[in-house]
Amino acid sequence: MADRPIERLGNKTPLQVAKKPNIDALAMQGEVALVDTIPKGMAPGSDTANLSVMGYNPEVYYTGRSPLEAVSMGINMEDDDICFRCNLVTLSEQESYEDKIMLDHSASEITTEEARELMEAIDHVFSDTTRKFYPGISYRHALIWKKGSLNVELVPPHNILESQIRDYLPKGDFSDLILEMQKTSYELLNDHPINLDRAKRKLNKANSIWIWGEGTKPSLTSFKEKYGKKGAMVSAVDLLKGIAIASEMTSIDVEGADGSLHTNYEGKVNASLEALRTGHDFVYLHIEAPDECGHRGELENKILAIELIDEKVVKPLVKGLTELKEAYRILIMPDHPTPVEIRTHTTDPVPYVLYDSRRALDENLTYDEVMAEKNGVRFKKGHELMGYFLAEE
Repeated sequence: MADRPIERLGNKTPLQVAKKPNIDALAMQGEVALVDTIPKGMAPGSDTANLSVMGYNPEVYYTGRSPLEAVSMGINMEDDDICFRCNLVTLSEQESYEDKIMLDHSASEITTEEARELMEAIDHVFSDTTRKFYPGISYRHALIWKKGSLNVELVPPHNILESQIRDYLPKGDFSDLILEMQKTSYELLNDHPINLDRAKRKLNKANSIWIWGEGTKPSLTSFKEKYGKKGAMVSAVDLLKGIAIASEMTSIDVEGADGSLHTNYEGKVNASLEALRTGHDFVYLHIEAPDECGHRGELENKILAIELIDEKVVKPLVKGLTELKEAYRILIMPDHPTPVEIRTHTTDPVPYVLYDSRRALDENLTYDEVMAEKNGVRFKKGHELMGYFLAEE
C-alpha cells in the first residue's frame, strides 16, 4: 500500500487519497508510526520484508526466496539442492533475445491452468537428472537444480520492466546454460497455442521463462516456539504459504484467492475468523493486490486496491472480531513500498497502524505515510514489531 507523493495526486500518496474510513477509524484509536522492514544492505524483496514482518530477522533466517516458495509447493529439497524462482514473463518480439524488452513480469497474471500447461512443456524439454521444473500459482514457478551454485547474478524481472534485457542476463556459474534455457523457452512458448489464444484475447503472451531468486533449503524456528502463539496464514502467494509452513503455522487455502485485484476477499476474511474461532491465537492475512498494481504502474487500481481492503477486509474483519466478544489487536501494514512511478520495491520504511480493543486511544490520526512519519520510525529492526504486537500486557 505504501508509496511516494505523486504530482497528479497533488503530491499526495495513494494512501492519502484512498477512501478508507475503516482503517482510519482504527488509526484514530490506535498507534500509527513507521517501521523498517528491510535490513541495511539487503534487497527490498517480498521475501526479506515478510520474514521481517513475521518476526524473523532476515539477516539470520534468509536463505533465498524460491526455497520458501518450494516449501509451499510441497517440494522436498535436499541440503545440496539450489532452488530458483521461474517466472513466466512477457518479452517483446525483437529478433535477438538480448534486444527484447521486459514488458510484463507476470504475463498479465496468467491463469494457473494456462501456466501449468506451459510449464509442463518447459519441464518436458529441460528437465534431466539434475534439473526439474515445478508448476506453481499463476506466473510463479520453481526450478530445482541438484548440486547447483549460488555463485550467480540473476535479476528479478519486476525490477527491469520496460527495460532491454541485454544488461540483465544471467552471470556467474552455469549462466550460459540458464540463458540458453531462457532463449529456447521463447522459441517454445511464443507460438504455443495457449499464447496464440491469449494474443487473440488481447492478453500478454507468457513467451519466456525468467530464472532468478536462487537459494538453499530454509530453516525457521517454529512460530509457536518463538512467540507462544498458535498461528495461521491466509494468502494466495506461495512465498507467504512457504514461510507459514516452514515456521509450523497453519497455511489455509481459500478458493478463488488468486493474489489479484479480484481475489476472494470475503473468503479470506471468513477463513481468518474461522481460524481464530477454532484455536488459533494469531492470523496473518495477506493481500497481494496493491503490490501487483504498483509493479504495473496502475495508480487508479492501486487506490482501488486500498479501498477494497478497507471495505471488503478491514470492515468485516472488525465486525467479526467484535462479535467474538474477546479482546483483540489488529496490525495493518505493507511489507514494503512498491511505488507506481518506479514500479519496483524500495527500502523506504513503511507505515503501520496497531489497534488494541482493550485500550482504544484518542489520537485523531489517519493511516498514511505522512502521519506515520510525524511519529517517526518506531522500529529500526522490523522483526521486533511482531514481538511488540503479540506481547502480553
